[in-house]
Amino acid sequence: MIDISILLQIIWTGLAASTYAVLFAVAFSLVLKVVKVWNFAQAGIMALSFYVMFAVHQKWGLPLLPSVGIGLATTIAASVFMDTYGLQTLRARNSPNLTFFIFTLVVSEFLAYLLAMIFGTEPVALTQSIMSGVNIINGIVISNWDLQALAVTIVLLVLLYLFIDRTRDGQFMAAVADNPDLSRLYGINVKRAYVITFVLASVLITAGMYLFGTRASMIPNTPLQMMLFAVISTLLGGMGRIFGAALAAIGLSLIQGLSIFVIPSQWQSLILYVFLFITILFFPQGVNMHKLKQLTRIGKK
Repeated sequence: MIDISILLQIIWTGLAASTYAVLFAVAFSLVLKVVKVWNFAQAGIMALSFYVMFAVHQKWGLPLLPSVGIGLATTIAASVFMDTYGLQTLRARNSPNLTFFIFTLVVSEFLAYLLAMIFGTEPVALTQSIMSGVNIINGIVISNWDLQALAVTIVLLVLLYLFIDRTRDGQFMAAVADNPDLSRLYGINVKRAYVITFVLASVLITAGMYLFGTRASMIPNTPLQMMLFAVISTLLGGMGRIFGAALAAIGLSLIQGLSIFVIPSQWQSLILYVFLFITILFFPQGVNMHKLKQLTRIGKK
């Protein structure tokens, strides 16, 4: 018999832990939707964002908030540089999709090895202590980090939605996502839309690495595992459905947390590969809730 308080604690912890995974998944899905690139360089950019914040805060002694600001500026600069001098060059040459994939993967591996040479491979966190104050409400342990992470994630997702839905640049991004060639005919600056997309993704990445780095330690290769999570969430949520990826990331985090009842903790990472396998085979276009309901009804009959 499962203790209900333990179940609720795992659900709450899984929900809080899903926050940075949600931000990474939305950033990956956003670039895929607008720029039409499977941006595996995001893993390297994530590592760069973290280690810049770590160096500025831990090595140079600046307060954490300015360190996050410098990390954000570096992340934006690196992302825009990669798009301007990498992806746009490949577009100008009409390079095949495989070339874009290889390029982003090489960028990611290069940054990971470079950061490992500079900072080593010992696990480090953004702060000296990753302990956080806690409150116990109805038997559930709720940390201050949990509340901060949920607040940051919700605010950023709401702002992203408002930007895409209510601003001129957001509408231009949506138009470019639908048809970049037609957008050019209507006078939309497609390159500007791409740059804005990477800027928005950089904000999400930096916020996610800040949340992760104040909760756990990492090494330069850690973001590669997070990228797998983002890719699966994007596939499950449906390519082109940014907030669908966010919901998928939450669902995956909860499933991973609840799996402790049936799978030892050291094997929980295997669940991601199982989901990747199932998603590619059965849900290549994402989970269609209408079809899922139909299959459920058929199964009951």
